[in-house]
Amino acid sequence: MVGLPAVLDRPGLRLTAAELMALRPPARMQRQRPASRRPGAIPARVAGQGMDLREIRAFAEGDDLRRIDPAATARTGQLHVRSFHEDRDDSTLLIADFRPAMLWGTGTALRSVRAARHLALLGWRAVGRGGSVGLLVLGAGTALALNPAGGVAQMQAVALAMARGHDAALLGRVAGGGDAPALAPALAQAMRMLAPGGRVHLATGPEGPAGADAALRRLAQSRRFELHLVLDPAETAPPAAALAVSDGSHSRHGRLSRHDPQPLLAHLRALGAHPRLVTDDDAG
Repeated sequence: MVGLPAVLDRPGLRLTAAELMALRPPARMQRQRPASRRPGAIPARVAGQGMDLREIRAFAEGDDLRRIDPAATARTGQLHVRSFHEDRDDSTLLIADFRPAMLWGTGTALRSVRAARHLALLGWRAVGRGGSVGLLVLGAGTALALNPAGGVAQMQAVALAMARGHDAALLGRVAGGGDAPALAPALAQAMRMLAPGGRVHLATGPEGPAGADAALRRLAQSRRFELHLVLDPAETAPPAAALAVSDGSHSRHGRLSRHDPQPLLAHLRALGAHPRLVTDDDAG
């Protein structure tokens, strides 16, 4: 990407494809690609939406009410549910949030860079077990999309696309671009890119998917949605000393408080997401 200011062309500020490729685990840690009818599909004995009946059993807390078996329930006088076998689609979609709020950090790397490194690790794990990986980059302008595919060549394409998308986001930030794109349309696009049964990983800031609850709930109904909240060191271990804050004409001192993610985590779980916190130990 040409035109990036030299001050931003530093490790931790600029994201490179090389550093994402370097996260590839050693060959001995990678599993063999499973035999399958198509890349990313693993026949699995899991409850699903298939046609082959797996079992009829007594209802347990947490079971889907839509799976209640009327005949067994009427015959026994107790609620019973059906479960089915289906093919589990081992396809993974990585969503990298490079919007302005992610282009910030007080540690060794911007939130966006740490998010990309974390997603790359997840992508390498998926490819290592024989799955397919796709990418959606949300930043400056139109979202950058890469449909799921398998193999090292696909991870090379993912790494290059993330690096290019991050450069574009940095340029947009320096140029003072327009409003940040909304997350809801990206989640809707994710549903079109990934078949039901796949896995979605979104790496974003501690604010979470604000304003996208409805889209998140729809996505989580048919796909495993994992949301990774990237926390800055100043949010997990804020300095004890008071800090000077200035707007150029006025200044004052204040102390940072530790970020409490629990209310947001509870809200995300209620929507069907699987949230986790990403600290420096996870994402460099």
